Amino acid sequence: MLVAPPVPSGVVGLVPSAFVAGVYLVSGIRSRSVMCVMIVAHAHPRFPTPFGWRSYLGDHIPVRMAAAAPTRSADPVSPSKEDPEAARDRTIPDVLGPDLDVVFVGINPGLWSGAVGHHFARPGNRFWKALHGSGFTDRLVPPLEDASLLGWNLGLTNLVARTTATADELVAEEIRRGAVELEARLEPFRPRFVAMLGIGAYRTGFGRRDASLGPQEDDLGGARLWVLPNPSGLNAHYQLDDLVQRFRALRDAVAE
Repeated sequence: MLVAPPVPSGVVGLVPSAFVAGVYLVSGIRSRSVMCVMIVAHAHPRFPTPFGWRSYLGDHIPVRMAAAAPTRSADPVSPSKEDPEAARDRTIPDVLGPDLDVVFVGINPGLWSGAVGHHFARPGNRFWKALHGSGFTDRLVPPLEDASLLGWNLGLTNLVARTTATADELVAEEIRRGAVELEARLEPFRPRFVAMLGIGAYRTGFGRRDASLGPQEDDLGGARLWVLPNPSGLNAHYQLDDLVQRFRALRDAVAE
């Protein structure tokens, strides 16, 4: 049986999963530094779903960041030409913690994000610009610092964990299963809002064929549900100004 080691001093605890590798980010002496990363495994009870027994995190790997303040700017993330294709079916760490105002839920990681291990990492993705432009963050956060969103009481996860070139490669069953697992995964954290990034995935995953962008009538484990456009550069229906406006409407609701 795999047993997780004791949590060392200076480490923020890992959210447990069913023998899924997890990550501890260990804070250094300086409040804005990260000294090392330790991979662990931790057992956790599973729960039944219509798709069989699942862990609370499914295939997702959690991240908890020790530093509450944002880290300094990092260099752009640029994988080699071979890395993205090799990243198929990889998973990337979630950014989750207690007392979050909003958890943003992507559809699934793209090849670029899978290659570098960070959310919305492809240069053409507008997520980070929309987040900053709408006032959720006071600076433009680079993808390499995605875990620093916890300092703004924001979190990140995906509906489906595995990496693909486009979301079109996912089948409807995966998306529906992801919706079931999402509620269980977020239940320990109880965020105020859950924002889905993609109306099509929301309609499929939650069985709401007539849903539109914005606030939803349903909640998710007590969190208010909100749907935003997919910020991928492949989504030509929404330009950056449109995305900023949609993100700002959510921010205004959070501030109420």
